[in-house]
Amino acid sequence: MTIDHYSTAREMLAALRSKDISARELLDLHTDRIAQVNPTVNALVSLDLDRAHATAAAADAQTAAGTPVGPLHGLPFAFKDTHDVAGFPTVAGSPLLVDNVPETSELIAERVTAAGAVTIGKTNVPEFAAGSHTFNPVFGTTTNPYDPTKSAGGSSGGAASALGAGLVALADGSDMGGSLRNPASFCNVVGLRPTPGRVPCWPNSAPWDALVTQGPMARNVDDLELLLSVISGPDARIRSSLSAEALAPRLGVAGLQGLRVAVSADLNGIFPVDAPVREIHDRQSSIFAAAGAVVAEDAPSIPDAEWVFRTLRAWRFKIDLGDRADATPELLKPSLLDNIRQADRLSADDIAKAMVAQADIQNRAVDFFTHHDILVMPVSQVLPFDAELEYPAAVDGRRCDDYLDWMTSALTVTVLGCPSISVPAGFSADGLPVGVQIVAAPGNDLFLLDVARAYEQLNPAGATRPHLLDGAAHV
Repeated sequence: MTIDHYSTAREMLAALRSKDISARELLDLHTDRIAQVNPTVNALVSLDLDRAHATAAAADAQTAAGTPVGPLHGLPFAFKDTHDVAGFPTVAGSPLLVDNVPETSELIAERVTAAGAVTIGKTNVPEFAAGSHTFNPVFGTTTNPYDPTKSAGGSSGGAASALGAGLVALADGSDMGGSLRNPASFCNVVGLRPTPGRVPCWPNSAPWDALVTQGPMARNVDDLELLLSVISGPDARIRSSLSAEALAPRLGVAGLQGLRVAVSADLNGIFPVDAPVREIHDRQSSIFAAAGAVVAEDAPSIPDAEWVFRTLRAWRFKIDLGDRADATPELLKPSLLDNIRQADRLSADDIAKAMVAQADIQNRAVDFFTHHDILVMPVSQVLPFDAELEYPAAVDGRRCDDYLDWMTSALTVTVLGCPSISVPAGFSADGLPVGVQIVAAPGNDLFLLDVARAYEQLNPAGATRPHLLDGAAHV
């Protein structure tokens, strides 16, 4: 079996198990690619290749000894730079954390390393993961492998760019308002926001909060499902964590026959969508209908979802970062500081009303998915934009007043409490990737992956790779 930097994670792992390649050779393959391409995209930070080579050598020794190994044994891996990994810096793009080297790993990193992955470093993030464009004053801007003048999205932008550029085969991320989905759409990879509780987060300053979840990213759904199987499952410290889902028979394309598909470009007009994105969204109905699905224009009625999100997001930012904002406000980017200060203006009544409204929205979602099996909609409202911008100036002619205004298509789905996946759907006339967002009922994560896997077969846009040459990329 011949392995290259765009082989699937499952192919790499099969080659490791059959000893067609060693963990050290696989690491060398990736480090060569990193040396070639990472200076252009700036996706990976805090690399420790000496430590990675030692870990890979130990993995090879374990393989030679014939002892049992984990499902990711010998696979190079880089963690999101907001996730603590023992002995690696967690900088989170902030000058406040440049010397922060945690002694212990958080739960998601514990699970991935226990599965045998070889940690090589971290993936870049916006400052404290605030925003869906990855830039910060410590490591700089992460760019898009399909056009390095454009944004890779965020906050898991380093992860998505690294996947798209062939620097890693799997990546972890987190998502509040679209941070697993927007960068996946921008970089032509797959990102899943699981049902809250599917991937428990620990440590966690607000374990009851369902806005924030961690999750997997990959270049295809099969690989994403593999990583999900490693990082999901209950943890006693997170009372809302979910048990593992029972495996169901694979749907395949034939299984889409009779699937009840709702499609909506803008959730009943609650957000604008740029024309190139809408054009690709409008193709989705015919793709599903050609496979025998029953397609209807429909969407849950959630006009208050953005208000709920903004209110509860400000509260969560206050919980996580309020002390830093009070102590060193000058060391936080202005838009992040403003988010935290919004919470200072909230009353207990504001928060209570938002929580009650969130519960009502989630009840509406449950009712909606008694009539439909999935909802298909845009991931992002815009194409990947210029990397020098903090956020787009406008969407379809409507001015963006802050960096959330272009993310409404993702953040509203967060409030639904449903699993949602971004899958590559096509390219603009300029060759920029666009993903489709597929949403399922709460708890139906594996069903959602099955639908997404069948969609990949119908529309294999994710197989189109960038060609990074002399700082430029062309599809």
